[in-house]
Formats: sequence, C-alpha cells, structure tokens
Amino acid sequence: MMRVSESSGPSESPTQFRNLEPGPQATAPEPSFAADQHFHLVANSLVELLETARRELERDRELAKASLITASHILHTEIERCSVANSRPRGGLAAWQIARLQTYIDGNLHRTLHIRDLSAVARRSPAHFSRKFKMAFGEPPHAYVVRRRLERARHLMMISAASLSEIALSVGFSDQAHLCRLFRRTFGQSPASWRRERGIPPEVTSRAGADMCF
Repeated sequence: MMRVSESSGPSESPTQFRNLEPGPQATAPEPSFAADQHFHLVANSLVELLETARRELERDRELAKASLITASHILHTEIERCSVANSRPRGGLAAWQIARLQTYIDGNLHRTLHIRDLSAVARRSPAHFSRKFKMAFGEPPHAYVVRRRLERARHLMMISAASLSEIALSVGFSDQAHLCRLFRRTFGQSPASWRRERGIPPEVTSRAGADMCF
C-alpha cells in the first residue's frame, strides 16, 4: 500500500535539503518543474479535446459534444483545485516551503512518500513537521497526498484511455481496488460511474472495458 508513513530515519534526499533555514536571499520558491509539467499536461489535453470537437462538429456531433464536456470538466477541476489551494491557511510553513512541498508531492505521487522525505524537502525537523504541515495545508500529510492522488487519477480518467488498474498504479495506489475504495469514499460513486456520467469520448474509454469497480 503506497502512502505517507511516519518515520524519523535518515533522509535519502540530497544534501541541499539539510535541516537549515534558507538565508534572506533564498526565500523565493524555486522554478516548479512539476507544476510546469502539470500545466502542459492540462493545456495539451484541452487543446486535443477542443481540436477533436472542431474537427468532428459536422461529421459526429455526439463526439464533438462529448469532447467539449470533457474539456469543461477538466477546466472545472483545475479551477476547483486552485481555489482550494489558495484558500488554505498558510501558518506553520513559509511560502517557499509550501511551494517546494507541492512540487515534490505532485512529482512523486507514483512512489511511497515518507514524512522524513517531506520534512527534508521543507528543511524542517521530522519531529514537528506533521503539525506544521497541517497548519499550512489544512490537513495532515497523508490526507493531502491521498487527495492529490485522487485528483490526479480523476484527471487521467478524463483524458486517458488507460484502465483504472493502470491509473491506480500510476498515481501511487497499491491496486485498482485501493483506488476504487478511496474514490467511492471521497466522491460518493465508483470511478467507472464517474467516468460514464461525464460522457468521456469513445476513444478515451475504449480500453476501459476491463475496469471492474462499478
């Protein structure tokens, strides 16, 4: 099971993440490679869907409509995600620490994330990191990571032809059942039902026939 785990063991992070506060000239967030990747993923998905809608408008209106619906849901999801992020309380961690953590977590959802790794990224002692994290993000590290995994899975379900099993593993869940259980608990329905309700274009769902959580 892939999750954030409490550990005070030695960090495997690079030496630049020593438990030291940055000097006055190092407080700005570093360029966010993971954030850029996420932006390009969303932008490319929207471009592809809108191009499909334009191309099929006269030949296949249902496909064009489904593509526009999917694009709309992607935009709604991104607006919701940004709104939640901007409304979080920011006590406990500095802006540069929050930016580092968001980038690191989003870039490593596919692997196990330990408290010692996250505290090293923020250059905080593991002993008090979880409390500081909750003050800054409004929820404990484990809950935040699970939520980001579910959000990534939901995004992939809209734009990808991958099966739920493939999506589950790609975002760090142990298997498809793990994804289905947490998805249903969070969103009140199975991933397959959620996908169908949003009219995912046929070419996106073509490989999802083996998905078994209904």
